[in-house]
Amino acid sequence: MRDHAIQEGLAWEDNGLGPEARWTRDPDIRAITRVCRRHLGIPADAAESDFVVSFYSDGAYNKLYNVRTPNGQFVMRVALPVDPQNKTRGEAATLQLLARKIPDVPVPQLVAFDDTRRNEIGYEWLLMSRLPGTPAYYRWRKMTMEQKEALTARIAAFHAQLLRCGSVGEGFRGIGTLGARCDDSDIDTAITPDSVAEPGQVVTPFFFAGPRFHYPIRRGPFRSSHDWLRTQLNVIIKEQTAALSQAQNDDDKEYAETALRVARKLLRILHKIFPAIVNPPERTVLWHDDLTLRNILVDNQGNLTGIVGWFVSDTHLLSYLISADKPRECVSTVPRWVASQVPEFLRGAERETKPDRNCYTDVSDKGSEAGDEDGGDDTEDLDNEGKTELYWIHLMEYEQTQLRKVYCEHMRRLRPDWDLEVEEGALKVDFLNAITKCGSGFYLRRIEQWVDALERREFFPLLEVLRVGIKKDKKDKNNATKSERGMT
Repeated sequence: MRDHAIQEGLAWEDNGLGPEARWTRDPDIRAITRVCRRHLGIPADAAESDFVVSFYSDGAYNKLYNVRTPNGQFVMRVALPVDPQNKTRGEAATLQLLARKIPDVPVPQLVAFDDTRRNEIGYEWLLMSRLPGTPAYYRWRKMTMEQKEALTARIAAFHAQLLRCGSVGEGFRGIGTLGARCDDSDIDTAITPDSVAEPGQVVTPFFFAGPRFHYPIRRGPFRSSHDWLRTQLNVIIKEQTAALSQAQNDDDKEYAETALRVARKLLRILHKIFPAIVNPPERTVLWHDDLTLRNILVDNQGNLTGIVGWFVSDTHLLSYLISADKPRECVSTVPRWVASQVPEFLRGAERETKPDRNCYTDVSDKGSEAGDEDGGDDTEDLDNEGKTELYWIHLMEYEQTQLRKVYCEHMRRLRPDWDLEVEEGALKVDFLNAITKCGSGFYLRRIEQWVDALERREFFPLLEVLRVGIKKDKKDKNNATKSERGMT
């Protein structure tokens, strides 16, 4: 059992969908100002108008503060101790690695950090530069298709560089968060600008949210995909077994029984897809699994000005629980097959025909484009140009379909074996997503259908099964053959 005292300042509350982090003591902005002044070299007699520190926003586990100085703008991130030291160390190590290995990709520049509470703020903190531009989310509807294609090509080039970025040739060995401590290790390895941090424990809400931080479980680095996924399934089984014993009514009992049954089925076939013994540790790569339009910054012409969202808490946990997606982790090293996916902003339903806006309902135009050049307040109030939201949903699906082709075309140029990587990773990616959704408690019946089909050596894409299920009389021999590449 871990010491509760190391998480002083943090409380967890159940919001009905899961544990939600709360501050028991707010950071003192005067202390934050003093720390920023010291590390940015601001003289004590500087004019108040030249040096301003102000609250910016709350994340799931952080508070962000704008820092304006004569030498530019910065962001101070003060963190709750959800995973003491490991989370801040992982963030710092990742930014330092990117600055050294991929200098042409604009990411925040690390100024200073403290991964302990032994400072005048009383919380861990990280100070970094603020990037110019606006989240592409707010400019997307005004960008031309040519601008979107150019942006997609730039992201493909960035991902190809990430796949080559590491400490052992192309990538790393083992699954974990850079710079974090290893299981059962008290060794405190310094994070320095000249060193390349190695994977340590995995820093993710799956391992630290609520009581999970105190579970006596393995946290990494994991030697293989098998060990990583097995640990996740064992956590789900542990919690659903407890939920079943504490069920208050028939609905709770049925839910726990179903989740437990699905998790056990996934565990039963895990070894058929992922080898149990891997020596040396599996090759892994750094992967940004939350590359949404909100985390891609662009200028007025749609040119890339920055990539943000490298940290576990840049999006609120609750939004992911509601959408049945996984809460994003601090960017970690993951198996190479995870990186065979398209980035998040390109994921969506297939739509080959461009929607005709004249076929959609007109509505009163109450929206307006949000955001400013400095990445202003996140508001959902976008300009609908007098058209129903359904038109914009269908247009985005069409654009995503076309841009996925652009992305894959560029990845083939940069990595000649890309199509093979995607094909070999498809079943593994689906298996990971099945575990994620099982843990969230969504689509349990259809995930069970998908697992049962796998046991019959029939392969159906998971998203298709989640959308429409598997008809009893449906036999797709072509898809069933595909599963041979991923199962033993």
